[in-house]
Parts: sequence; C-alpha cells; structure tokens
Amino acid sequence: MALILITGASDGLGRALAEDLAAGGRHRLLLHGRDEGRLAEVARATGGEPIRADLSSLEEVRRLAAHVAAAHDHLDVLVNNAGIGFHIEGTTRRTSADGHELRLAVNYLAPVLLTRELLPLLRRGAPSRVVNVASIGQQPIDFGDPQLERDYTDVAAYCRSKLALVSHTFDLAEELDGSGVTVNSVHPATYMPTAMSARSGMEVVESLEQGVAATRRLVDSPELDGVTGRYFEGGKEARASEEAYDADHRRRLADLTRRLLP
Repeated sequence: MALILITGASDGLGRALAEDLAAGGRHRLLLHGRDEGRLAEVARATGGEPIRADLSSLEEVRRLAAHVAAAHDHLDVLVNNAGIGFHIEGTTRRTSADGHELRLAVNYLAPVLLTRELLPLLRRGAPSRVVNVASIGQQPIDFGDPQLERDYTDVAAYCRSKLALVSHTFDLAEELDGSGVTVNSVHPATYMPTAMSARSGMEVVESLEQGVAATRRLVDSPELDGVTGRYFEGGKEARASEEAYDADHRRRLADLTRRLLP
C-alpha cells in the first residue's frame, strides 16, 4: 500500500484519480486542495487525509510540505496535478502572492518547490515516484520576459508553464538518477470534461477516464518501475517540444528557477 500525495485533488482529474486510487483500499492518500468544502467531500469519498493550501503562495507550498513531513516519515508517490488552465480569449495578467505571473507560479514554481521540499521523504520511500501532470500545449519561456509582462495571453502563460515543468522533469530525473526516485511527466488527455476545460471554452475531446488511466499508469504500474526522465501523452511515451531537450534552454530555465525560488 503506497502513500500518495495528490495536489489539486478536490476537483477534476485530481479528484477522479484519487477516487480511482482509493478503490478497494489499495493506497493511502494525502489530498491537497484549496476549497475546503470540495476537499472534505473527496476525503469522505476516499478516506484520504485532506490538506488545504493555496499553491499561489510559496509560503503555503512550504507549509504544505512541512505538514506532510511532520505527519509522515516517507512518501511513495507525489502527483503534481494542481494547476490553472486558460481561457482561450484571456488577456488579463494576474500575479501570485509573491508577485509572480500566476500560471508560472502555480503550474511551475509550486510543483518544483513542493518536490524539492519533499525529496527527503521521497528518498526514504524509495523506490518512489514523482508524476508531473503537464500538457501537450507547450511553449518556451522568453527569458527576456519570463513573467510575460508584454503581450500577455492566458494560453501563452499556460503553455510556457507546462513546457517549463516538462523541462524541469528531465533535469530532476538526471539529478536523482540512481536514488530510487523516478520523475516523469504526462499529458493525461486532451480537453477532458473538467471545470478547467470548461473554462477554456474548448469542446471535450477525450474522456476523464482516459486521463485517469494515463496518470494512474505513472503512479503505480509495475511496467514503469525504474523508468525516469520521460514524457508521456496518454498511455504512450512521446516527444515533448524540442526546447525540453536543449541543454542551453534547460540551463537558463534552471538559473531562472533558482532566482525565483531562493
């Protein structure tokens, strides 16, 4: 029975994944969410432990990690699922509690920081896994304007944050090679019937069940034991945007990340 932390577990893919993983009591779940009411509902449905935090605040990300570390001596799987989507016509730029562009903060900085803070638990739980929920929508960060202060759109902000997460996945996998902690990213499915997809204004393309199955595979499938540093689309390994494999792009992203996450 694995101990699994799922961020964004109170709605959408995160909630459906939690319900799937909890079926039959196969796993112990730590459930992160921002809405207390919805979080309580999924905790009752799954028997998981609810932990409220707003991932747009780096202080709250650190508190979330500290809460988990205080209550548990190891962690088997971290699923970085929480994120902010986009509206196809959105052009209003918002910032986080720390002054970062909001999607960069929640979709990238938060999972990077949370993973870093929980690495001691993941190392103690090894063999363990980090699963980063990414997207097929990927766009490189403009390092001359990393906070998208010029020509802002929701879509650009979202796609930049997701490519950054995939790129970081590859770097972290290399860093942790041989530790027993694997790190992979996945585009679960395209425009699933979730609130995030509904807000985008796009038509549903693939089912929520497809997204759950693709993510669940990275969480606990024996066939992925020891597999690390990969990007998946649905149930198949795929090729991310070329920048994710470019050493200079990843070095510049790592430098930016260190500046934003001292």
